[in-house]
Amino acid sequence: MASVLSVASSLSPTSWRLLGALLAGMLMVPAFAPFDLFWLAPLSLLALIILIRDCTPRQALGTGYVFGLGCFGAGVYWVYISMHTFGGAPAVLAAVMTVALIACLAVYPALVAWLLARFWPSASATRHLLAFPVLWTLAEWLRSWLFSGFGWLSTGYSQLDTPLAGFAPVGGVLLLSLLVALSAGLMWQIWHWRHRFWLSAVAVLSLMLVWAGGALLERVQWSQPAGDPLSVALVQGNVSQDKKWLPEMRRPTLERYRDLTVEHLGRDLIVWPEAALPVLFNHLADEYLEELNQALFSYGSELLMGILVRDYARDAEYNTILAMGEPYQFYTKHHLVPFGEFFPVPAFVRRQMALLNLPYTGFERGSVRQPPLRVAGIRIAASICYEDIFGAWFAGTVVNADMLVNVSNDAWFGDSIAPAQHLQIARMRALENGRWMLRTTNTGITAIIDHRGRVVRAKQQFETGVLTGVAYPYQGMTPYTRWRDLPLLVMMLLALAVAGGLAMKRRS
Repeated sequence: MASVLSVASSLSPTSWRLLGALLAGMLMVPAFAPFDLFWLAPLSLLALIILIRDCTPRQALGTGYVFGLGCFGAGVYWVYISMHTFGGAPAVLAAVMTVALIACLAVYPALVAWLLARFWPSASATRHLLAFPVLWTLAEWLRSWLFSGFGWLSTGYSQLDTPLAGFAPVGGVLLLSLLVALSAGLMWQIWHWRHRFWLSAVAVLSLMLVWAGGALLERVQWSQPAGDPLSVALVQGNVSQDKKWLPEMRRPTLERYRDLTVEHLGRDLIVWPEAALPVLFNHLADEYLEELNQALFSYGSELLMGILVRDYARDAEYNTILAMGEPYQFYTKHHLVPFGEFFPVPAFVRRQMALLNLPYTGFERGSVRQPPLRVAGIRIAASICYEDIFGAWFAGTVVNADMLVNVSNDAWFGDSIAPAQHLQIARMRALENGRWMLRTTNTGITAIIDHRGRVVRAKQQFETGVLTGVAYPYQGMTPYTRWRDLPLLVMMLLALAVAGGLAMKRRS
């Protein structure tokens, strides 16, 4: 104990600030699934506000960067599992790439902190109630698309089961992020104005109105039922990623999915997960497909199957969803995973990867806009795995659809926090667009999600079986489906201009 106190007493104020920033960043992660301690999100941002309040721009930059290292280091460590345990990359290379990703993501909160200290140096209400919420949200928007985008751990996802969720159909996950950051700023102002009763009371009232507004919006029906419910069966094959592509697993996997499907013939719609079968569609035996098609037709069922397809004429492979029937319909994945499904590196790097026996080729992407799949008498907006983190793109696929289907292979994440985080993201997409979603995964978490983003039924990880239930087609567009991020971005840029003008006036 004495040695700990001795070390603590020897730390400089800078060291204490950076240590606080690291812990504050890590504090953000339990706000998300599977922990769902949503109240930690505004407290984490409040801690960041306090830590940089008296910093120079350079000090704020470092503090924000360490905050980001804590948040993303604790929140996306599972990337190492995907690369090394299941991707086959050497441990050192996987560790280096994971650290590099975390280091890049930490730049965003660092940039927010630097901008605040540079252009709003005084601890004013303008800084905390305008500049900070807007800059934080703009940084998350930038992170969602820059360099192919990585919107994982956007702050708004943590509020999916809170009153703030009522704002999701209006402005999407980014609006929730803005309101969390605003809540943090209001909490700081309540403390800062503690000796000025009326100002403090206004801040308290504003905070209550933000959260009460979300509760009121939750009562609005943005979309409406559009037909009879569908009986559905979501197949979770639970084939371990490290065994899936072994030659000896090919027949058992084909038989497993066929047998699980046959048990639930008669359901309106049956869905298999991403790349369910360890074989290309081109190499799948005609007898297997014909037998499956006949059984589906006999019982009046339809099947969506995640499978890989090769175009030999173009020497290209695609990650697709196949809708069985006459004729076949395909949805081809557009948003591919960097360094997992495509490799954005120069040719000489690809040659080195080939010499090191590392994967260096990937899939070709499908069109950015593809028509909905027409199955079981409804129109389905399909997406594959990682695509559900692109909220604005996702909303564009919903316009002419009655239901959402997302097939995924979260086996890449192993037994980590990532599958629960991924389910939380999928729930947000259902809520934003007012549509039911059928989410089928290889090893879990498979779920039926309603139009308010609530999990109706779920099958947990590492369970082999079929999740059955009913799902409802819905029509109508939420404000977010119609306008996506544009109104929020315009509003934030105007707010940032006002904040900048007020800061210039204060300096003059």
